[in-house]
Amino acid sequence: MTPTSTSWLNAPLLRAASLDSLKKFDPRALWKNPVMFVTALGALATTVVLIRDLAAGAPTGFTAQITAWLWFTVLFANFAEAVAEGRGKAQADTLRKSRTQTTARRIRSIATASTEERVSAADLRKGDLVVCQTGDPIPADGDVIEGIASVDESAITGESAPVVRESGGDRCAVTGGTRVLSDRIVIRVTSEPGNTFVDRMIAMVEGARRQRTPNEIALGILLVALTVIFVLAVFTLPFLARFVEAGAGQSGVVNVSLPVLVALLVCLIPTTIGGLLSAIGISGIDRLVRRNVLATSGRAVEAAGDIDVLLLDKTGTITLGNRQAADFVPAPGISAERLADAAQLSSLADETPEGRSIVTLAKEKFALRGRELAAPHATFVPFTAQTRMSGVDLSDPTRSIRKGAAASVQAWVESKRGTYPAAVTAAVDNISRQGGTPLVVAEATATSATVLGVIFLKDIVKGGIKERFAQLRAMGIRTVMITGDNPLTAAAIAAEAGVDDFLAQATPEMKLQRIRDEQAKGHLVAMTGAGTNDAPALAQADVGVAMNTGTQAAREAGNMVDLDSNPTKLIEIVEIGKQLLMTRGALTTFSVANDIAKYFAIIPAMFAGLYALTPGGTGPLAALNLMRLASPESAILSAVIFNALIIVALIPLALKGVAYRAAPAASLLRRNLVIYGLGGVIVPFVGIKLIDLALAATGLA
Repeated sequence: MTPTSTSWLNAPLLRAASLDSLKKFDPRALWKNPVMFVTALGALATTVVLIRDLAAGAPTGFTAQITAWLWFTVLFANFAEAVAEGRGKAQADTLRKSRTQTTARRIRSIATASTEERVSAADLRKGDLVVCQTGDPIPADGDVIEGIASVDESAITGESAPVVRESGGDRCAVTGGTRVLSDRIVIRVTSEPGNTFVDRMIAMVEGARRQRTPNEIALGILLVALTVIFVLAVFTLPFLARFVEAGAGQSGVVNVSLPVLVALLVCLIPTTIGGLLSAIGISGIDRLVRRNVLATSGRAVEAAGDIDVLLLDKTGTITLGNRQAADFVPAPGISAERLADAAQLSSLADETPEGRSIVTLAKEKFALRGRELAAPHATFVPFTAQTRMSGVDLSDPTRSIRKGAAASVQAWVESKRGTYPAAVTAAVDNISRQGGTPLVVAEATATSATVLGVIFLKDIVKGGIKERFAQLRAMGIRTVMITGDNPLTAAAIAAEAGVDDFLAQATPEMKLQRIRDEQAKGHLVAMTGAGTNDAPALAQADVGVAMNTGTQAAREAGNMVDLDSNPTKLIEIVEIGKQLLMTRGALTTFSVANDIAKYFAIIPAMFAGLYALTPGGTGPLAALNLMRLASPESAILSAVIFNALIIVALIPLALKGVAYRAAPAASLLRRNLVIYGLGGVIVPFVGIKLIDLALAATGLA
């Protein structure tokens, strides 16, 4: 899904952004950015003065340059927003290519699947049933309700490897625009035309439905307030000038012409952040999309930057997800080979990764090869949530083997008049304390039952995950592992992974209650989920990241969707959110700080002649000309030019974001105050002086 070029410095994007920036001169578009709207009004006022002076034959060089650079200021701000939007449009175009108008094979019901009818994908409605076979494009978003198939989702995720989608469970969701590679599935449509997942993605990355976040609104109010204050301050200057001129016995020595006043106003109002604010918000969503995460609102991205509690599922997030058999622990009086033989027999029909690993371990340790077991000599017993066991019943000789949870196997053995050794209980507890999952193996005949021992299934903690959690801890974020394991196993894995807390034997109700408890304490909470049972918790969390492979209920409940269905992505989402907030704060600080240099450029230029002892000379206020700028006209022009160019110079930073590293908030604040606060004071002094030298050398001022 990622565009061919991720850089903003590419010719097609720059051409499109240049054209769009001109369209944004529409007053209806400018009005959405009050700072730039005031700047445009100022440029319009100086344009009127310029036309009047041209008509009167008065000198216009200085006014013409001021007018041009004021319009450039508005243009550059429009350009910054257009570049950010342009990157989103490039992604949207890629998505549109994946969305083709296809026909669908709609059926009335599963029972009457033969009554298919060909309809346009645009005619499908929520609740319709569609059948897709090998090679068919999936015409709309939906849930698989029958069958299993391999699906190519590269048009959406950019990942070329096919994925499996099947009915039931948390891997049933399919997305319109993807393609079935094998087998046959029946899909229940879950979206109306025009409101599919791809449609919503296109709208978000284009910014068409991007609403301003609470933080943006608050900052916008602050910028408007500052603008109003400076407008009042600047346009009281003519009255102040006449008053001080009268007191000094001088007339016309303070330059308060309209172009100069507008130049001062535009330089003092926060044009830098005003011009970049929209681009910062759009690029935050853009960075998420480039990591295959769709945020349904900018508010969700900001919330990710503020969260301080992370709830993560153990399986697939902290561990690799597939438990592997690590050892056989025999019961007293039982050989390890006998235990391995029974464990292998009970697992021959078990196609889960755990079952296959048991068969493999028996082969590796005891050279036990898989046996061919077929009816009527063997009947395999599948695992169920009620029995919590699986196994095999053999008829020659009569023998039953079970493997499963300790409590379930113990009850089964005792029902067969067998005994459950205390040593096996100790082995189960020991494996749990080590972070493993114990599976007890037992066998029974017509007259007795015997516990053979325990299989040690080990959850493999992902490499580097402990270091990632340490980074989160340094950021002030507490991690909570959610697992269905018993408390002993959960505690061991939590210690190995380095999480701060865990919730064992978690149910959907327990997850929801834990989130509410954390929020009641004033914390902002993020979590991931994929199943329908995760939907309440995803909806309750401040940041709910639903897996794209998950159910429609989960995707609708969350405020973000991870197209890669990688639960670990939550950590990256938090970093992107924090980077967005830091970027906005850093550029706001820089924008306010660089007013100091402009003040020392323009105010001395306006009042330099006041209290001068000789006509045309300079008075004591000229001492405020710290940069020793060449002339009043050069000083004012240099400040206006710098004010315009700094917007262009900061576009890459607004789009890429301020460099982020895991550190306490106080440390990050100090660092950014030095770089963007102190830097915002120093850089304009240097920039304005260099521009002044260039103007003086070229004779433009």
